[in-house]
Amino acid sequence: MQILLIEDDAAVSDTLKAGLEMAGYSVVAAYTTADAHTALQGSGFDLILLDLELPDGSGLDLLSELRSAANPVPVIITTARSDIDDRVAGLDLGADDYMSKPVDIEELFARIRSIMRRADEAQSLRLQVGDLVLDLTGRRVIRGGREIDLTQREFDIAAYLIRNKDTVVTKDMLATNVWKLPKSAASIDNSVAVHMSHLREKIDKDPEIALIHTQWGEGYIMRSPPAGSNDDD
Repeated sequence: MQILLIEDDAAVSDTLKAGLEMAGYSVVAAYTTADAHTALQGSGFDLILLDLELPDGSGLDLLSELRSAANPVPVIITTARSDIDDRVAGLDLGADDYMSKPVDIEELFARIRSIMRRADEAQSLRLQVGDLVLDLTGRRVIRGGREIDLTQREFDIAAYLIRNKDTVVTKDMLATNVWKLPKSAASIDNSVAVHMSHLREKIDKDPEIALIHTQWGEGYIMRSPPAGSNDDD
């Protein structure tokens, strides 16, 4: 489990990092919002410990950016602030928990375990690839903070593609698993193609990086291209 620790006090950061690593967690330390932004461009984190008072910006602003971008990573706010308004603001912006400093390490471990249990339960109700998120409960679709309006059939296709990401999905597979036909029929090939065209127009219209790709003669594939890719097939 990888944790991003955002804390500007080096002594506090070192203490928390040491305690977390002794418990078996992998920890990346960030001391400013700039450090945090750099870290977040790399590998995904399972949890963020977020201080509110940072030298180059507010932790609340960073939290707001994460949630606006539909980043669901659990966040625990750790701060010396005692104002109830700060707690309310943090929770309203999408923080999962709030701890006052000095942080008791054993209590922190317990809260991490609790949050990760909830995150595991919620994950089964959410599908994600890249910056595209499907909320299966509310049937909402968000990409890069922008909500996308899909028809029921388009939503079901997108969900199937994500569940099979990095794997070629044929028209036969879509006919069987989305249209619920016993076997593929040539009569729906055009319908599949039309729905896929509409889905790609909605999901990949604005972003520079396409998520849905055509494997000519085979089918379709949902994948996140490597950083810097301009693939737009």
